[in-house]
Amino acid sequence: MSTKRDCYEVLGVPRDATADQIKKAYRKLAMQYHPDRNPGDKSAEEKFKEVTAAYEILSNADSRARYDQFGWAAFDPASGGHPGGGGGFSGGISMEDALRMFTGAFGGEGGIFDSFFGGGSARRRPADPDAPAPGDDIAVELPVSFEEAAFGAHREIAVDATDDCPECSGTGASNGTKRETCSQCGGSGVVVRSNGFFQMQQTCPKCKGRGSIVKHPCRKCGGSGRVRARRTVDLTIPPGIDTGSRLRVPGRGDGGHRGGPAGHLFVTVVVADHDLFVRSGLDVRCDVPLPAHIAALGGEITIPSLEGDISLKIPAGTQSGKIFALRGRGIQAPRGSARGDFFVRVHVEVPEALSGQSSDLLAAFGASLKDPNYPRLAELRRKAALFAKRRDALRKETPSK
Repeated sequence: MSTKRDCYEVLGVPRDATADQIKKAYRKLAMQYHPDRNPGDKSAEEKFKEVTAAYEILSNADSRARYDQFGWAAFDPASGGHPGGGGGFSGGISMEDALRMFTGAFGGEGGIFDSFFGGGSARRRPADPDAPAPGDDIAVELPVSFEEAAFGAHREIAVDATDDCPECSGTGASNGTKRETCSQCGGSGVVVRSNGFFQMQQTCPKCKGRGSIVKHPCRKCGGSGRVRARRTVDLTIPPGIDTGSRLRVPGRGDGGHRGGPAGHLFVTVVVADHDLFVRSGLDVRCDVPLPAHIAALGGEITIPSLEGDISLKIPAGTQSGKIFALRGRGIQAPRGSARGDFFVRVHVEVPEALSGQSSDLLAAFGASLKDPNYPRLAELRRKAALFAKRRDALRKETPSK
């Protein structure tokens, strides 16, 4: 084991090198000695295996710690992996293992490895750029009123969409001409740039990936093959829909490319606030003024609801802010039989601009009332008296100077 070179020396990094520094050093050396770059060079193959073995040890925190403590002895299979534990790695690896480790370190097949050496995906031809393709989906927001959301409605909405140009049928070429094969990519839509060891595939900058170009552009679309137009869409708003609900209208998005199917239209609903009703899901709340004498004596009041005016019984002594729940009188769910509730919150209203007679009657009424008629007021006075008693006791204990 003593004949093996130090792993840090092999990679040319200091013993306190970071994981990123170790990986960068290995990448540089592995690409320098890779057999694809040095065909038939046995010396380069041995160096490639050596730097890969060193990286395999130093790239793993556990194996690096054992190596730092015991050196190559930590991986001597003759000692069962002792000292240091783990064992089973002699540092001598096959070319197959070295290539597998290199591939695993830099993305595997179809990834960075292929772009380095011109394999796999870098050689695949893209799909036919002139084949029919579906149009894009369109997403819009639609403000709707409280009433439309609660009871449903039919609306016509204007949508800006794109379609194949009717004059050139989407080719982008003027009448009597056609698209021509791109001379830069040969019709593939991609170009492969080589720099010695590297091969990188890119979208062709001349034809933008189409594989063909327009020398005589259509006057209507300017050579793009697409035109923008405003269309009217009939939309059904189902009852019970709420803000954030999304409606899908099939086939009303952008038109397809070169005869492909149209995309879809997605409409996100935004329900406007109402000046009488407040909605929360399927539930509805309404704030209602309550005449003071009905709040005191009890009775019935007429309140507005989604289905029209209804009567609500008010018990005697009702306080401002009390909420009455009317089950099943809210909004019907768009699907199923569920229905929300209707909540009435009352606010006691004191009469204004009383006549002389009404003022006298109200004054006599007030004079006839005692504290027990106002339990909340009596409780307030009790708490205030307790506070004053404690305050005065503290003042006697700590007289002011």
